[in-house]
Amino acid sequence: MSKTRRDFIKISSLSAAGIFAGAKYLQSAIPGNATKLGEIGNLNLNRTPTYCEVCFWKCAGWVHKNEDGTIKKITGNDDDPNCNGRLCPRGTGGIGMYYDEDRLKTPLMRVTGKDGKQTYREASWDEALDFIAKRMKEIKEKHGAECTALLTHGSGGHYFGSLIKAFGSGNVAAPSYAQCRGPREVAFLATFGEGLNSPEPTDIRDTRCLVLIGSHLGENMHNGQVQEMSDAIDKGATIITVDPRFSTVASKSKFWLPIKPATDIALLLSWMHEIINNGWYDKKYIEKYAYGFEELKDYIQPFTPEWAYGITTIKPDQIRETAREMANAAPAVIIHPGRHVTWYGDDTQRVRAMAILNALLGSWGRRGGFYIPDITSVPKYPHPHFPEPARDWRDAMGGKYKLADLALASGVCDATIPTPDLDCHIKAWIVNGTNLIMTLPDQRKTLDAINSLELMVVIDTMPAEITGYADVVLPECTYLERWDDLRILQGRFPTISLRMPAAQPKYNSKPGYWIAKELAKKMGLGEYFAWNTFEEKLDWELKQVNSSLEEMKKIGVKKLTREYDDIYFNDGEDIEFNTNTGKIELYSTALEEEGFDPMPRYTPHQEPPEGFYHLNYGRAPMHTFSRTTNNPNLADLMDENVVWVNPKVAKEWGLENGQEVYLENQDGIISDFKIKVRVTERIRFDSVYMIHGFGHTNKKLTRTYGKGASDSQLITRVLTDPIMGGTGMRGNFVTFRFEKESEAQS
Repeated sequence: MSKTRRDFIKISSLSAAGIFAGAKYLQSAIPGNATKLGEIGNLNLNRTPTYCEVCFWKCAGWVHKNEDGTIKKITGNDDDPNCNGRLCPRGTGGIGMYYDEDRLKTPLMRVTGKDGKQTYREASWDEALDFIAKRMKEIKEKHGAECTALLTHGSGGHYFGSLIKAFGSGNVAAPSYAQCRGPREVAFLATFGEGLNSPEPTDIRDTRCLVLIGSHLGENMHNGQVQEMSDAIDKGATIITVDPRFSTVASKSKFWLPIKPATDIALLLSWMHEIINNGWYDKKYIEKYAYGFEELKDYIQPFTPEWAYGITTIKPDQIRETAREMANAAPAVIIHPGRHVTWYGDDTQRVRAMAILNALLGSWGRRGGFYIPDITSVPKYPHPHFPEPARDWRDAMGGKYKLADLALASGVCDATIPTPDLDCHIKAWIVNGTNLIMTLPDQRKTLDAINSLELMVVIDTMPAEITGYADVVLPECTYLERWDDLRILQGRFPTISLRMPAAQPKYNSKPGYWIAKELAKKMGLGEYFAWNTFEEKLDWELKQVNSSLEEMKKIGVKKLTREYDDIYFNDGEDIEFNTNTGKIELYSTALEEEGFDPMPRYTPHQEPPEGFYHLNYGRAPMHTFSRTTNNPNLADLMDENVVWVNPKVAKEWGLENGQEVYLENQDGIISDFKIKVRVTERIRFDSVYMIHGFGHTNKKLTRTYGKGASDSQLITRVLTDPIMGGTGMRGNFVTFRFEKESEAQS
């Protein structure tokens, strides 16, 4: 392994830390003959297949157990293209979810009002499910089944989604769409007629130039892509990073462009200007496959590098040099679409500009660019057709967001808050695997919606802020203790993966599929969950693709078709794109039909008030959103966040490294807890930066309560994307406070 690869993000050392951190929680499970943690690898361990639930990448792996059944460690499955046998820190630290004594342990029912104070009494499963079933039926009779919704993130969405669809509602939403990747899906659909899904079909392993715009690849730990990028760096690929922060990947880049926040579209338009006017675009590709080139050529003429310099602060020579670098690498070039792309409210148009740039360079469907994924499906265990809902969340949106191809979690929230011009508002939420208090922007609106509900059920493995507002809390067991639906993965070749329990559920927790099936029976919907055991369901489905449950228990991952090399267009074929014109649309007819700009337009955004700074946030390799900060293994790697401050700003405020401050946003919201300052040249003078997911207010999370500050709390200004309803969250500004009024008075 070369030095550059070892130095990239030190995956192996972090992974080892992920396995063995939190040792005090595992020490009692180590046999006496294993005197050191490092000797665990020599024990006689057996293994069961799984795929990870710590993040959405869902790497397939093995859970290793000692002879007495004690879970010891988790490793990657060599046959899984998502991880290639190597898990990230989060994946190896997943064992901490199982051993975490703060877990939800038994069903809970509220005994006081919805005050966020976690005031419950314990209940039996029968009592809790009977209560939910009765209330759901009452809401259906009074308001209609369509006035219920599921908000979910993770594998449980399969089962609870089926339950609520069987009930008669189509309101199934995941925050990962409107709060994360939705704008890029709509942008690529409008350009190429295809979305990107997950994992993105980026051929990073063969690319010659990778452009990352605000994408913290390596810190957000998209495992397979991080490994491919490490290999690409070793092979001499150019990395261009556009980011106000000198990120980990910026340190491995040939070019770091510290752009002024909210000006990315201007940079992208100026790159188009250079590539088109210098004839650096793929002429044959564009002539054969693209629609609207002449309109685009005329449109970009004013957007010179000098024009962009005045907006972005990126020097004209740097703009020209990086445009030339991309062109020299084409078509093996990727302007990466990113994942969390909900920034400034013009996000669909920003990602549209990225898609157009990829098209000009001929990278869509070409080796080293975007491959065409091989997608498969596995027949589902038979069930009756779902009833047609009478209405959905769009009815509360006044006809907006027709281009959104999935339900919006923020749309469900809006459709829950009563308004006089709407007949039906959503009256019940089932919330599974997502802490909406720290996931949805503008917590005040989320709480308004929750307080308008007649029923909220939270199903999760851990207590969180959201459980403080639930009527019923149901403890789901961790992914290490349950069967789940097959993981069906798109990619260069499609695979299926099995998750089976490595241990019996701890405490009085239950698998999501069991909860959904039992609740369905009590609601008179048992026919939608007609299988007797989950193993029966899985075995039936696997036999439809010439496999079996017994086979998958042994191998964990199965490739459904052979890998193919022709992941680029054959020039002899006529390729048709699923757009209105049947071509790559540089000029979008779909957007034009809905009254939006057919080509990306740069519009200036609000500047921070004096003494305030752009609030930028991101991920850490060892944490996923806010769900892992209490994990005993992963909290040992990072137990709090810090706020990055430029030395110029620190001098103006008299700030020093390690000093604790409160953050206050433009609307006067002050962070609940103090956060430590990190003075660094790695952030622009007009910005600050912090890791997302800290600042928990639930004292039941004993390791993470009160640690660091919550960026979610400070995001009260939401810039809604008019095209698809995504919630732009980077239009917020913060300043520093050394004490709160209550402290000053005391």
